Amino acid sequence: MSDLGDWFRSIPLITRYWFASSIAVPLLGKLGLINPMYLILWPENFLYKFQIWRPITSTFYFPVGPGSGFLYMVNLYFLYQYSTRLETGAFDGRPADYMFLLLFNWICIVITGVIMDMQLLMIPLIMSVLYVWSQLNRDMIVSFWFGTRFKACYLPWVILGFNYIIGGSIINELIGNLVGHLYFFLMFKYPIDLGGRSFLSTPQILYRWFPSRRGGVSGFGVPPPSARRAADDQAGGGGRHNWGQGFRLGEQ
Repeated sequence: MSDLGDWFRSIPLITRYWFASSIAVPLLGKLGLINPMYLILWPENFLYKFQIWRPITSTFYFPVGPGSGFLYMVNLYFLYQYSTRLETGAFDGRPADYMFLLLFNWICIVITGVIMDMQLLMIPLIMSVLYVWSQLNRDMIVSFWFGTRFKACYLPWVILGFNYIIGGSIINELIGNLVGHLYFFLMFKYPIDLGGRSFLSTPQILYRWFPSRRGGVSGFGVPPPSARRAADDQAGGGGRHNWGQGFRLGEQ
């Protein structure tokens, strides 16, 4: 138990709470302590009955059962791996900027969920984070199941196909990829590579709640030069940041 506690405390702060909530909320529903019907996103109940907790609980809840348990575990693994890699890599020392990424993606996913009458938002948010990581490390060679190796920029689409095989749907994964692309385009691609205006910036209140720090954990992967410059500019509320050195999946 001590080793498990040490491992859990080693997870970066934001990922730790996200990961823990994604275990605790499904467990509450599985044990019957809370009726799962109160945990999912019913757009009518959210919009007209003011059940404002639903966008939050539907982000953490997943119905774990014989037919969905493996899909849940796989995506929980993706959450832990790629949120940790972003928080300790590209956003190392800048928790406010990482929290803004999550909030922006989450708001876009909630809006999409309400429009498309979705009930569960866990997988789209995880996939949106994985997509951003894959773009910031697009030329890194990653390993996937059965020894397949390819560039990280293809990883979200490989996982989309993989989840389709084991889950039977690609809507959640596709929405996550599109939202992740929207964040990456507005934050990095459009203002730097295309010379457009910057539409996204981290609110100052997040810098007060999550102050920037120096001397964090070394990062995973090197983002493209344009993304590195944009992220440095965005970090104006907490100082400029030195990006971490490359780290290939599978290395110790």
